[in-house]
Amino acid sequence: MNRQPSAAAAGTIDIGGDLTVNRMGFGAMRLTGQGIWGNPADRAQAQAALRRAVELGVTFIDTADSYGPEVSELLIAETLYPYPAELVIATKGGLVRPGPGRWDADGRPEHLRQACEGSLRRLKLDQIPLYQFHRPDPKVPIAESVGALAELKAEGKIRHIGISNVSEAQFQAAEKVTPVVSIQNRYNVADRSSETIVDLCEQEQVAFLPWAPIQDAEDSVAVRVAAERHGVSTRQIALAWMLARSPQILPIPGSGSADHVEANIAAASIELSPDEVTAISATA
Repeated sequence: MNRQPSAAAAGTIDIGGDLTVNRMGFGAMRLTGQGIWGNPADRAQAQAALRRAVELGVTFIDTADSYGPEVSELLIAETLYPYPAELVIATKGGLVRPGPGRWDADGRPEHLRQACEGSLRRLKLDQIPLYQFHRPDPKVPIAESVGALAELKAEGKIRHIGISNVSEAQFQAAEKVTPVVSIQNRYNVADRSSETIVDLCEQEQVAFLPWAPIQDAEDSVAVRVAAERHGVSTRQIALAWMLARSPQILPIPGSGSADHVEANIAAASIELSPDEVTAISATA
């Protein structure tokens, strides 16, 4: 592994055909307070984590209006604006936070328009490079929700559209309305419920953004064995496995600590053997 970690060691991925980013991103959910509610306990520490990610070559940051709510987006702008030319900031809309621990779906077109325009203001952007529908609303047909995003794209407020927490059928329904360039679902060593979605993304050349990418990594014997062999943490092995699993996977591990950010990015330099990848893949 390199002395100075670099997100560039993971290689690059194209999103939508015209956004090229390093294939080790940063998830900005943990920049908020406990329970993803309110301001971080240590604002300076959260800002240091953001700066360190960019210093180490991260060119893709994933956030959402519901993180805080609004806190994560505001902190990103406060810390990083004016943004480096190569930095792509992706955000999401479609979940509302009535209180701590509450994540309620709202896929109404009028809400999504309001959410997108709020994100534009908070992030100080004229156009959001990748705007993702956070979660389908059972009360609203997905075609209506995604249709609202397509209108915002036509107005120049969104460059590319992604969807999150979806099934293959929901992806296909969204694709009938507008091109979808990314899917963000829960996926990690322990949770392979989106395995077929990863395969679909590879087939369709759609970026796959796994959320909770390092959760429960230590529960896998194969991960622990590989971690001991490489002299790294189980979380780093889990991220290295993600990178080896598919070229369409763009991991977005998050942390409010600069040290943890550095450790996550260091995983980009870990080269797992084919046998290690197979062994970890077989643990689910």
